[in-house]
Amino acid sequence: MEIVIALFVFAFGLVFGSFYNVAGLRIPVGESIAYPPSHCTTCDRRLTAGDLVPVLSFLVLRGKCRSCGERIRWVYPFMEFVTALLFAGAYLQFGLTPEFFVAVLFLSLLVIITVSDIAYMLIPDKVLLPIGAVLLVARLFVPLNPWWDSIVGGLVGFSLLMLIALVSKGGMGGGDIKLFFVIGLVLGTAGTLLTLFLASLIGAVAGIIQLRVTKQGRKTPIPFGPWIALASVIVYFWGSQLMSLYMGLW
Repeated sequence: MEIVIALFVFAFGLVFGSFYNVAGLRIPVGESIAYPPSHCTTCDRRLTAGDLVPVLSFLVLRGKCRSCGERIRWVYPFMEFVTALLFAGAYLQFGLTPEFFVAVLFLSLLVIITVSDIAYMLIPDKVLLPIGAVLLVARLFVPLNPWWDSIVGGLVGFSLLMLIALVSKGGMGGGDIKLFFVIGLVLGTAGTLLTLFLASLIGAVAGIIQLRVTKQGRKTPIPFGPWIALASVIVYFWGSQLMSLYMGLW
């Protein structure tokens, strides 16, 4: 039965992942998420139901528009599949408990801001603030242990990123700062610190690889949001094991 529910949640994640792609690409530029309907950005043909089946349509169409043959951006099927995996993973980790619904909200936020940061190097307040507010309320009903760790974690995350932004004179965006407040609410103080460490490490390695591959200069701006999201997922699912492993080394 658990596998059946996990598959259902996976399918649920595919559908919502498709919607999160739209939200992440349209909201930052002030476009409606409902109008115009989904269409090819090259030939402007309105997509049919057969073109909009998450992941499967991309595979059937071989990654190209049915009409004009223009390549479909890889981010669409990738984020659909990732969202499905995250939702199914959250179910397998937490079951149908209140924490599962916190997880779905949190993971949804991370997916949307990843899409928007990749596309525009922007974490939109119109996404971050409403979901952050709901997570704040949710943590009152589904608290960490101790309950106040959410508030402390949020304040620590916000303060650290603000300090980094001030020291680096704008090297950290306002969206990243507010995002870490939300991360603190969900993960608590220790989880927030571990997320910052992992995000910095992963981001540094990925940045070096990107600069070497693209031959860009060191001052080329690189989105940090995706690496924050990846680190947050790692800590949310495996943070306690990582901290236990670290403590075991000493």
